[in-house]
Amino acid sequence: MKCALITGGSRGIGRAICIKMASLGYHVLINFKSNAEEAHKTLEQIKQNNGDGELLQFDIADKNAIHQALGNWIQNNTEKYIEVLVNNAGIKDDVLMSWMQDEQWDSVIKTNLDSFFYVTRLVLSSMMLRKYGRIINIVSLSGLKGLPGQVNYSAAKAGVIGATKALAQEVARQGITVNAIAPGFIKTDMLEGLEEKDIQKLVPARRIGTPEEIAFAVAFLAAPEAGYITAQVLSINGGLYS
Repeated sequence: MKCALITGGSRGIGRAICIKMASLGYHVLINFKSNAEEAHKTLEQIKQNNGDGELLQFDIADKNAIHQALGNWIQNNTEKYIEVLVNNAGIKDDVLMSWMQDEQWDSVIKTNLDSFFYVTRLVLSSMMLRKYGRIINIVSLSGLKGLPGQVNYSAAKAGVIGATKALAQEVARQGITVNAIAPGFIKTDMLEGLEEKDIQKLVPARRIGTPEEIAFAVAFLAAPEAGYITAQVLSINGGLYS
């Protein structure tokens, strides 16, 4: 049974990706940290659309938790294999660098960058054995452009972009593609506290993007027909930055 693992799949962009991948016939592994109620809602929506999946709880900022939960799942589910990995989960903790505390730097780097390494390394082995796989990393406009108040977040996402390009070259011969998607302003909890009207004025498309638009791009990069696309960063930002 082919599976798609989506980290941070309980809401927002992650939920939309889970629902989309389930509609394509994947058994979806919905990763979440603590919000079991929202994760169950994602799973319910998948099943309402005749899809299938399961919850997989672990903190992506904790390498030991990753090894225990994901490592055990891989070991105990030999009849299933993760064909698509979407490294989506992330956090931001915005503050100017001169006021940034150590824990603000550490938590953002661990959650957004370290998690890519520890989750991907576990999944990569079976992809290489099968000589097929799709790894899609959700990064950010911040990782391309840099934004004030987001030195930690921009550094983490830029790090994932660099890792995407490097890993893609390492595994291309094994039929594995590694790409990144860089969303701009998307209607999720990440925009909490910001005025939508002010944001829309900045975007040439004059609107905020939707999680479903990101999910569509994930499905495109996950398709077998996208096998010659690798080491790329796809910006989805309404023309805000190119």
